[in-house]
Amino acid sequence: MATQKIKNRTSKKQIHVFVAGGSRLGKNPVYEQEVYELGKEIGRQNYQLSFGLSSHGIMGAVARGVRDNWSDKTRKPIRGVTTKAYLRRYDTEEELEKISEIVVAHTLEERKKELLKSEFIIFTPGGAGTLDELAFDCVAMQDGLIPVKPFVMFNVEGFFHHILEYLKEIHLKGFADFFPFIVVDDVFEASVAFEMIDIRCKKKLSNDKIQQVIEDIVYDLPYVIEKRQENPKISTAEILSQMESDLKSKDRNVVRELCRKIETTYLNSEIERMYARLEKTGRDISDVSHKLAGLKKRYKIAEKN
Repeated sequence: MATQKIKNRTSKKQIHVFVAGGSRLGKNPVYEQEVYELGKEIGRQNYQLSFGLSSHGIMGAVARGVRDNWSDKTRKPIRGVTTKAYLRRYDTEEELEKISEIVVAHTLEERKKELLKSEFIIFTPGGAGTLDELAFDCVAMQDGLIPVKPFVMFNVEGFFHHILEYLKEIHLKGFADFFPFIVVDDVFEASVAFEMIDIRCKKKLSNDKIQQVIEDIVYDLPYVIEKRQENPKISTAEILSQMESDLKSKDRNVVRELCRKIETTYLNSEIERMYARLEKTGRDISDVSHKLAGLKKRYKIAEKN
């Protein structure tokens, strides 16, 4: 057997969401705050959290958020997948008792494959391990080792700007397939994306069709978010239903106006993100200039000595 189940307290099948993120919190406290709220949203949606079993850092904050907003007291909401080596690092048995199921894999690759059985994946800020997970998951999906499924990038403070640009670049240069990442900048946007995934990805579809559904979610998401912000009382399901009705309308003006609005809202969202990337790039250039000045100063000192 590839994996060993230590304990299983979960009897009812439900949606599993795999969250990948750092075992450290990062220097900016906003990361911990936002991923904790993300965990609460996962709990509110009644998803079962699958993760790499950590009580520290970003992953610990996500797990705390899920537990703090989990209403069903008959079941625990978290499934941890780890290896024997990593299991020994876990804090206490008391912490482990908060996990509904623990799966111990023999290798890190087996651990990744087990986590990829989840219905969709969320990437949160993290370090080299998170980047490794992202690369592995992209390759697994690109090469057909796992079914096509939604990848959600929780882009706190523009954390994934450079990575997303790099992934687009290697696609444009012909080194990788196009991956339609569902990029969200905060918990509200994530909640709308989750609801759209639930509604549109319910049916078992072929890889080509689910790929198209995910691309449609990426395209329609800014419009649905804007509608929710304009009228918080209206649900995502109601907005999607109205969109579907309008697109089937015999009045071509109704169809044309909806398509125009969806297109302009999507483009405006991309423009705003591009400005955010430019701002981040400007800060990076400033940092590089500062480091370059420091290196030149050291070089002059070394040259004199």
